[in-house]
Amino acid sequence: MSYNNVDSMIKEFRMRFLSALMLPVAAALLAACGDSPHEPVSMESVEEDGVLRVATRNGATTYYLNRHEQPSGPEYDLVHEFAEAQDWDVEWTMHESTAAVIEALEKGTAHLAASGLTHRPSRNERFTQGPAHSEVTEQLVCHREGRPLPRLPEDIAGFEIRVTASSSYVETLNELAAEHEGITFSTSDRTTEVLLSQVAEQQFDCTVADSNIVQLTRRHWPHLEVAMNLTQGQNLGWYLPAGADELAGSAREWMNSRAGDEAITAMENKYYSYIGEFDFVDLRALTRRIEERLPEFKDEFIKAEEKTGMPAELLAALAYQESHWDPDAVSPTGVRGIMMLTRRTAGSLGVENRLDPVQAIDGGARYLADRHARLPETIPEPDRTFLALASYNIGRGHLLDARQLARDLDRNPDSWEQMRQVLPLKADKRYYPSTRYGYARGYEPVHYVQRIRNYRDVISKEFK
Repeated sequence: MSYNNVDSMIKEFRMRFLSALMLPVAAALLAACGDSPHEPVSMESVEEDGVLRVATRNGATTYYLNRHEQPSGPEYDLVHEFAEAQDWDVEWTMHESTAAVIEALEKGTAHLAASGLTHRPSRNERFTQGPAHSEVTEQLVCHREGRPLPRLPEDIAGFEIRVTASSSYVETLNELAAEHEGITFSTSDRTTEVLLSQVAEQQFDCTVADSNIVQLTRRHWPHLEVAMNLTQGQNLGWYLPAGADELAGSAREWMNSRAGDEAITAMENKYYSYIGEFDFVDLRALTRRIEERLPEFKDEFIKAEEKTGMPAELLAALAYQESHWDPDAVSPTGVRGIMMLTRRTAGSLGVENRLDPVQAIDGGARYLADRHARLPETIPEPDRTFLALASYNIGRGHLLDARQLARDLDRNPDSWEQMRQVLPLKADKRYYPSTRYGYARGYEPVHYVQRIRNYRDVISKEFK
């Protein structure tokens, strides 16, 4: 297959991704949240009505509906925890762009904007600054192929750049244009995520995006490359209408409390911490195999979900990690097939032919479901699923050893984030001699789960 054909397939996949994901999700969000303007709200109404009205936009770093049509996203999680601590309900209003969120603040139709807004002096003059929850860097992102990418601000001249209107990126580029000749750009009412997809499709040269958006998005468009950082670290957080000092103070007090710190940590672990260094070759291969191989096995993953309750996209990601969806895969240690089952495991599951993908997917799904079922029901999700994946990789005995080590070290054996730190101790001679099952390469399941989570995010769009 020629490189051009592969590139064409990747481009076609991207177009299908946008049409299959963005439009239905946007429609669902508008239906769920409403997009009609409210009357201007008073800050006292939060206490009176017990309803916090929040303006946001659809995006992986803000608010979206997951495969179960339940609201998710970093901003959603934090606002939900804040409102719950105050015993308030939340009424979300979905806006199409950052500019529309800013307009809602100016009109006072929302108590709070939680939309991935950078804290900047110009915004602080117009609105009441809320608490910050993350730090990001603004990055110039271009297509990796074609002419050499700009690596210094003075190299930007001559590149066609488009950024979302009313964003902090406009200010950053204006500041650079004042210092370096020839820098020009245009603005768009499209979201940063859509502009990144257009850069990936080479509709124009570059755009600017926050580093957290780039971190998530590049997995879907491997040809995107960070040309340079345009800023130092900047705070990302909430804004409120001018004069909303009391509510802003309550939000800051909660965000700076132990509960707020725990909510931020949980948000980072859920959405960002498992994403490793960007691997262009690996992700380009994944997008190609989504086109070439996944359709052959997709129905089997769906049937396995119906039978075991293990999500189809999770099983597909596990299979990709194990074999890259190669039903004839054989490892040097003797594990075989698309789910890489050992002979002993296959026999216990009644799988007669590990190289038969129908038998192997069914067997692998049942095996993962068994690992999941054997863990205590008190372990919350998604930790229980991550621990089940670790058990699939390293074996149940070694996982039980690691859980006991966690208890001995006063760590929480039900927390995946804490078990990520304990599992590698199974390879440490200071610890493994005291365990029942002895030495194991305990660092492997940590990377194993991280990669599966990463692959699952990319693959999941195929199962919507």
